[in-house]
Amino acid sequence: MRSRRGLVVAVLLTALVVAPTAQASAATHHSAKKGVATWAMPGLKAALKDVGASWYYTWAPTNAGMKGPAGSTFVPMIRDAASVTKANLAAAKRSKVILGFNEPDLAGQADMSVSRALALWPRLQATGRVLGSPAVAWGADRSGGWLDRFMKGAKKKHLRVDFITLHWYGSDFSAASVEQLKSYIVSVHKKYKKPIWVTEFSLIRFGATPSYPTSKQLVRFLRGATTMMEKLSYVRRYAYFGLPAKGYPNGLYKDGDSPTAAGRAYRAVGH
Repeated sequence: MRSRRGLVVAVLLTALVVAPTAQASAATHHSAKKGVATWAMPGLKAALKDVGASWYYTWAPTNAGMKGPAGSTFVPMIRDAASVTKANLAAAKRSKVILGFNEPDLAGQADMSVSRALALWPRLQATGRVLGSPAVAWGADRSGGWLDRFMKGAKKKHLRVDFITLHWYGSDFSAASVEQLKSYIVSVHKKYKKPIWVTEFSLIRFGATPSYPTSKQLVRFLRGATTMMEKLSYVRRYAYFGLPAKGYPNGLYKDGDSPTAAGRAYRAVGH
């Protein structure tokens, strides 16, 4: 049985996941849902401000060297097993929200077994912060998939997962891509019945040599996808991948004041 203190903490955590959207939007005149995933780039702070990102993350527990402007909240991540250290957890604890492991189902990313992730999860939970699930690369809606096994294991062990984080990359560059993303989000929500953060999304055909949409196709997708996610009440946050455009055809900004066509389209979201 939970203690009274545990129940109070649970209520507060739920409120933190659900409450901020309308309040933040009114204060900034940007969508409180809209964020970006980013790595280091020239003019990072200015680009975050110009695009109107209400939040951002860097796959790290701190934003050292990548400070954002006022009104753009940094959200820390505990990326993999090696990141579960006392120092990283203490740093991440400064935030109200912590993102869980990054693509544990992929080699080269967190690359973790479900049992290993479950064994480490109590250390994240001990921070007392709102926790986003590990973000699998694919198959979050699949019975028997990595996330399904993790969530079942967490329930069995009485571990807390406050919201589901999703990654989605579409390989169909047609107008149908928006409905494909929506179908995935809806399926995951039906399965777990928890709030959702889409922490990476874009259009890419992966392979030995990845291929990318045209600028026109990407702009169309961004407009449709963001409109769709703004309307889904259980999608609490979304973050486009990614902010920098240098060396990345799908990027939003070449520097602090040079948005691409996609950057201009994403900047318009929430106005």
